[in-house]
Amino acid sequence: MSHTRILIVEDNHAIAEQLHDYLSARQFVVDYADTGCRALALAATHDFDVIVLDLMLPDADGMDLCAQLKAKGSINMPVLMLTARDSLADKGEGFAAGADDYLTKPFELAEVAMRCSALARRHLLHRSATITIGELVIDPGKRLVKRAGQAIDLSATDYSILMLLADAYPNAVSRNELVNKVWGDDFPDSDALRTHIYTLRKAVDKAFSSAMIKTIHGMGFKLDAGHG
Repeated sequence: MSHTRILIVEDNHAIAEQLHDYLSARQFVVDYADTGCRALALAATHDFDVIVLDLMLPDADGMDLCAQLKAKGSINMPVLMLTARDSLADKGEGFAAGADDYLTKPFELAEVAMRCSALARRHLLHRSATITIGELVIDPGKRLVKRAGQAIDLSATDYSILMLLADAYPNAVSRNELVNKVWGDDFPDSDALRTHIYTLRKAVDKAFSSAMIKTIHGMGFKLDAGHG
């Protein structure tokens, strides 16, 4: 599957290099993290089609990390667990933590690729339907945004914020939740969210007669479809 983006979370550099080289040669776009902290930072700023997660990491419990990774991105990213833990109880714990698939070591690289392709196809099908909120139309599969038929260009961070607001619609999303899901522990500075809300409003609202991105004082932000 071309253009499928994968995050490998593995602290064994030899295994990570094998996975990276094999998957890259088969047209996957591969990112790599050797710690849980790095994985969370990448998942907060990128939408991956699949996360390949080793459970034995130096700075994080793999089961806890799986749940955190699920919550980080603007979309629900599928997780394939790779682990030497092969008991039925271990697998049950992995699925309970949010894993979408589970593969025990040692494994064949070809099987990892096949499972990643299957998870990515399923993920794309789940995200293929467009999201329509008033004049705003979002196509998550193509990462396209339009308002009243007019295409809107957004940065990756602004898109992530918009998707969080769209997923929560018609409810508001708190500032803390936006910060945690977009930046996690790598929040750059106190003005970063304000800056990105400004650029998002400029893109989504400036050319139109009504504002869709509303501030809910004391809470955060929400999308308003503008019906009345």
